[in-house]
Amino acid sequence: MPKPTPRPKTRTIRVDYLARVEGEGALFIRVRNGQVQEVQLQIFEPPRFFEAFLRGRHFTEAPDITARICGICPIAYQISAINAMEDLLGVAVDPALQALRRAIYCGEWIESHVLHIYMLHAPDFLGYPDAIQMAQDHPEVVQRGLRLKKIGNEIVRLLGGREIHPINLRVGGFYRVPRPEELNALIEELKWAQEAAQETVRWTATLPFPDFQRDYEFVALRAADRYPLETGRIVSNRGLDIPVQAYDEHFQEIHVPHTHALQSRIRERGSYQVGPLARYNLNFHRLSPLAQEAAREAGLGPQCRNPFQSIVVRSVEVLYAVEEALRILQDYQPPPAPAVEVEPRAGVGYGASEAPRGLLYHRYRLDSEGLILDAKIVPPTSQNQRAMEEDLWQFVPQALDLPKEELTWQCEQAIRNYDPCISCATHFLRVHVEEV
Repeated sequence: MPKPTPRPKTRTIRVDYLARVEGEGALFIRVRNGQVQEVQLQIFEPPRFFEAFLRGRHFTEAPDITARICGICPIAYQISAINAMEDLLGVAVDPALQALRRAIYCGEWIESHVLHIYMLHAPDFLGYPDAIQMAQDHPEVVQRGLRLKKIGNEIVRLLGGREIHPINLRVGGFYRVPRPEELNALIEELKWAQEAAQETVRWTATLPFPDFQRDYEFVALRAADRYPLETGRIVSNRGLDIPVQAYDEHFQEIHVPHTHALQSRIRERGSYQVGPLARYNLNFHRLSPLAQEAAREAGLGPQCRNPFQSIVVRSVEVLYAVEEALRILQDYQPPPAPAVEVEPRAGVGYGASEAPRGLLYHRYRLDSEGLILDAKIVPPTSQNQRAMEEDLWQFVPQALDLPKEELTWQCEQAIRNYDPCISCATHFLRVHVEEV
């Protein structure tokens, strides 16, 4: 009798739920005869209707409403909304107010990046299921991270009125600006934080990184004379250089069947990456000398294309944010007024800023009374979703010989490189592997 034809070996990696704060997600990978056949990063975002229920609200309400989109990055949403409104209304704020906005954004970068580095990503590299168990063997490391994060939170609280969903930013400036003496304790903490941030760069550089690189199209803001946070033009490493007002001409959101989240693409080119790697590769020479030196000592050059090393790049950005916040607060002189008055008018405004996870775009259309007729918000996660899937297409084949548990761990880590949101940046995954 003839021998039966062997059936092809199929492995299916299924992550059923990635659910925490910002919706639900799942991961599905099918491999056949050693070749990846399908990769789906499924995001089950419930309808949150932020763009819809902004309609009919007054333009002054947009910063506080959009801040509720994210409990980790409310400043990014507020400042992108403010930038869009001030673009439409032709508002130019005092340089001291602009500096305070940059300082509070530094606070958000510090607390968000440190949370990711120490609590969510480092356990992957060190073999721990979570930061609590990691702390049993590395208490001094976790304590350093907690103190650094607290300093970022304190910057946000002092300048924003409270740590979570701050209430002090407004179109035209702030509702209240601090007195110089209020900054003294924070300045002393930032001096400690600068040393701690340098140590964070050195520490993350010692982690074991897979040998994996990709040729991404990086997209980020670029300011004329400084590393991008709150403003800038949109640029890429493949020739894109546009004002924020031209975003919709070059980028589009599309729906794919396996996810409820829209995916972004560059028109006629495809996927791109936003976030720390993109900012770093496009703006390395705009970092401070200290941050550049720390990056080089950590083994990074002006270019880094290994997404697993994003934890080191985030550490470099923490150091830069600490330096910037310290510089701004030490030089602070109260502005003549906490805000400039603004008058509504009809039109369309465009705004963007660099959230810790990447470029965040807002667009608003107002009527003559200042009521919002239409709103569009594009967060970093939707822009990075396709890049995350493409990473897995290329990364999984080189890891197929790993046991089920370790392969699952590596897939989690590849997703967590992007810190896409709190939902995905956890260590709570259930994976089902089928052999056929």
